[in-house]
Amino acid sequence: MTPSDAEAPTTRSRVLTILRDESRALAINEIADRLGVHPNTVRFHVENLISAGRVEQAPVMPSGPGRPAWRVRAVPGMDPQGPRHYRALAEALSLALIDSPDPGGSAQRVGRTWSDRLLDSAPSTSVDPVSRLTSVLDALGFAPQRLTDSTIGLRHCPFLELTTTAGEVVCSVHLGLMKGMLDTLGADVAVSDLQPFVRPDLCVAHLAKRGTAAPEINP
Repeated sequence: MTPSDAEAPTTRSRVLTILRDESRALAINEIADRLGVHPNTVRFHVENLISAGRVEQAPVMPSGPGRPAWRVRAVPGMDPQGPRHYRALAEALSLALIDSPDPGGSAQRVGRTWSDRLLDSAPSTSVDPVSRLTSVLDALGFAPQRLTDSTIGLRHCPFLELTTTAGEVVCSVHLGLMKGMLDTLGADVAVSDLQPFVRPDLCVAHLAKRGTAAPEINP
């Protein structure tokens, strides 16, 4: 017996609620009796909850011949497949940085810290620091494009919605990220500037030899 799509979420949540409210593991038939549904319906939902990591099968000591009945219990913890609101978190953090005495500088420091974490977690695919930087930016969704030897174009902003309310902070985080990455990699060039939205579909990061000014370009 396979429940319809319409009843599945409600029944599944009720199964999970029953298991959460119990301090002991329950048999499939016990859950079915409480819900007033067929055991196969409960078994279907339990199997899906096990696959999702929300429920686990509990060990049962045999009390006689034959296989012991299934007993299951809820796995403690939040729902790993529940809704996420990272945009709201990013907006809250951006607003906090805006209210700091030095929003741009604080945001750049955040970006530099982020760059260290990314370098630690991202596998090295190139010995060239600039190529490695563009590889990381690509993985983050910036759609980077090497425009010239001294410029990198960013064709997409993963935080686009936040640029209308916290543009200085968002762009400064990105600038700090790129600066920090090239500094850590010991590149002979540095990111000297980030021009946001030189065109509606393009931001431009300027590269310069360390100790020199950024060249002028017209992308």
